[in-house]
Amino acid sequence: MKFSKIYSLKEIAEIIGCHYVGADDFPVYGMNEIHVVTNGDIVFVDHPKYYDKALQSAATIVLINKQVECPEGKALLISDDPFRDFNKLTNHFRPFTAAGVSISNSAIIGEGTVIQPNCFIGHNVEIGKNCIIHANVSINDNCVIGDNVIIQAGTILGADAFYYKKRPEGFDQLLSGGRVVIENNVGIGALCTIDKGVTGDTTIGEGTKIDNQVHVGHDTVIGKKCLIAAQTGIAGCVIIEDEVTLWGQVGTTSGITIGAKAVVLGQTGVTKSIEGGKSYFGTPIEESREKLKQLANIKRIPEIIKSLK
Repeated sequence: MKFSKIYSLKEIAEIIGCHYVGADDFPVYGMNEIHVVTNGDIVFVDHPKYYDKALQSAATIVLINKQVECPEGKALLISDDPFRDFNKLTNHFRPFTAAGVSISNSAIIGEGTVIQPNCFIGHNVEIGKNCIIHANVSINDNCVIGDNVIIQAGTILGADAFYYKKRPEGFDQLLSGGRVVIENNVGIGALCTIDKGVTGDTTIGEGTKIDNQVHVGHDTVIGKKCLIAAQTGIAGCVIIEDEVTLWGQVGTTSGITIGAKAVVLGQTGVTKSIEGGKSYFGTPIEESREKLKQLANIKRIPEIIKSLK
């Protein structure tokens, strides 16, 4: 998430009430999770295991819960609870604003777009030309939809990320201030859920077609001309490259990459990154030809045992 203007390190520290290391006027352009940070961003870290990763990332401001040596060219925000203070910043720069109407006055809707009854269109939503938004679709704040997009009934764009920190009193949610971006010529089936990014974008690439009852997690990026069949579940921070096919009831773990033109057969569990241009099946995932050979050989076990008697 980039801020609407450049803030100083001192101004950010005052918002969350913490100490800082760096010049008062050290520039702050935005805030992001570690996998999408760029120069001028704030990233937070609250576990020693990830200190080095955060300090050596592209982020130039590190919100951290320990006084450490500040890398050259960077600044620190010292907090007793970086998770809490990252939420404070999200709430400050992108607060939840209640809606008073079904279609926000700040929404921009392109020429030729049809919006069927009982839809909700949130604040600052942009919808392109010649789209069809079927009944009971919810498009939450800040979503961006291109031209010639079709969204079937009951789909929800821009729900919060499923991202929690376990505390003694229960689970504390990381607030989501990101967006969903749907590019041109995308088709989305009925009853799908596409979560917004925590601070960045969840993106569906041009020409991709998504079947009914598919879930796409926060900050996932799906490439161009992909096919995703019904009841597939895609976790957060996944990269799916162009022209990938995921058949029904595929599930993925988070933070992996599926290479271009890969085909993943139904009910496969994608537990690791996989190369493009190949077909895969099973849990744990393997190339489909090898997996099917194994299954065929399993069926031969009684015959093999009988032959050994």
